[in-house]
Amino acid sequence: MGFVIITSADRSCREGGQVLPVHPRSSEKMVFRKPPDGGWGWVIVVVSFFTQFLCYGSPLAVGVLYLEWLDAFGEGKGKTAWVGSLANGIGLLASPVCSICVSSFGARPVAIFSGFMVAGGLMMSSFAPNIYFLYISYGIVVGLGCGLLYTATVTITCHYFDKRRGLALGLISTGSSVGLFIYAALQRELIDLYGLDGCLLIVGALSLNILACGSLMRPLESSDSPPPEKTGVDKVPDQYFVYHEKEKTVEENISILEKGYVDEKCVNSMPDYKQDSILSKNVLNSINVNEKDTYKKKVVEQTNFCKQLAKRKWQLYLNYWEETMVLFKNKVFSALFVAILLFDIGGFPPSLLMEDVARSAGINEDDYHMPLISIIGIMTAVGKLTLGILADFKWVNTLYLYVTTLLMTGVALFAIPFAKSYLTLAMLSGILGFLTGNWSIFPYVTTKTVGIEKLTHAYGILMFFAGLGNSLGPPIVGWFYDWTQEYDTAFYFSGFCVLLGGFLLLLAALPCWNACTNQSSKLPPNTYSYKVASSA
Repeated sequence: MGFVIITSADRSCREGGQVLPVHPRSSEKMVFRKPPDGGWGWVIVVVSFFTQFLCYGSPLAVGVLYLEWLDAFGEGKGKTAWVGSLANGIGLLASPVCSICVSSFGARPVAIFSGFMVAGGLMMSSFAPNIYFLYISYGIVVGLGCGLLYTATVTITCHYFDKRRGLALGLISTGSSVGLFIYAALQRELIDLYGLDGCLLIVGALSLNILACGSLMRPLESSDSPPPEKTGVDKVPDQYFVYHEKEKTVEENISILEKGYVDEKCVNSMPDYKQDSILSKNVLNSINVNEKDTYKKKVVEQTNFCKQLAKRKWQLYLNYWEETMVLFKNKVFSALFVAILLFDIGGFPPSLLMEDVARSAGINEDDYHMPLISIIGIMTAVGKLTLGILADFKWVNTLYLYVTTLLMTGVALFAIPFAKSYLTLAMLSGILGFLTGNWSIFPYVTTKTVGIEKLTHAYGILMFFAGLGNSLGPPIVGWFYDWTQEYDTAFYFSGFCVLLGGFLLLLAALPCWNACTNQSSKLPPNTYSYKVASSA
């Protein structure tokens, strides 16, 4: 299968045996056996698929709820669109925090806890008195729960698969697209039968099945192999961390140090005959003196260690920003960063607003053969599979393939204002859904641009700005409608954003830049240059 989805959670995925941090209060690292590439791993794939299906179904199909919230609260389209945009963007914005939680507590506890978050947020949303309450209950609580669940499912799948990791990740990623397809029709039917509040309660109850899925995400059993060699801070002797002698209070420690200073001063100022008597007493108390000296030495050692640790942490922080600056010196990466931000600002709103576009165009709901959002969802799954397979062919360049999807998306967005019937809107929804499947080849493009060594760092930065684009896109389109009372200008703006990002990325990847680079002086270390190749 031709696609790999990589997030910041993949930091814990390693070839062969894997060393994973356990609970923070644990002082040891657990060594896990080699990924089985099957067995219980297929159960993990199934439950991860249904986890993404249950958690992302409602947020991705929020366009159905969006219409009801407009009627229920009477707020502007821009203000109301914040609910769905937060639910879909907050998980990407908080991806570093999600990765830390999964690394610290494990995939199963995080999945179970996040299941409560998603279900609770959906149920609380049924009691929302105003749109601002939905920002918290649906936008932040549900969105953060979805982000945690996505990280947990990707991480646990990486633990169980190595050679078939691309296939496994591709299968679980289709869960969100299938969820979009089914939940769009399901929520519409539930609203007709039970109203908006009843729909949210039922969908929240369905999300409780995430708890059952999460309970099956058991970690790999630990192997009998010895733990790996300690590195970095782990190599510091135990005496720097734990002082095994009898613990003393702060007051006792201070008094010991002060007493040593006073005793030394007094001895130097006394006559000789008094000094002899004092020295005789000191001989009798030599054991206590040695103990005090040992304690003071260890205080100094611990102080020096803390200073060195602080310097090391600060150096790591500086190295992180230095690596970030190096990434942005790569013109293709800089263009990719702009392209993904503009793509999400312009390309995400149709999945949220397409139903309202149809209503604004005066299309009768009786003409609907299938919700437009459902068409987007199923075609997104088809696009992920198709583009992922294309990316495996040696004669396909993934960067140019990605640029092509961006340019075609921009053209499709420009065509939306001219669609005045259900058939044309359905066709455009299918095209946009298929092109949105370019997420499956985005990790390939990132790897080709920065190299596998910098992939995690670069992908985390790009996903943050993708979440920012997801959060800003629908409100911006909604504000355009509130200002002009039509969607035409809004989608012209969206199409312009996506086309601009595509052209910038194409310009940065032109072969002529490589020719100029070859004629210039040798590149300094850690500088990356994208070379257009015939294979992906």
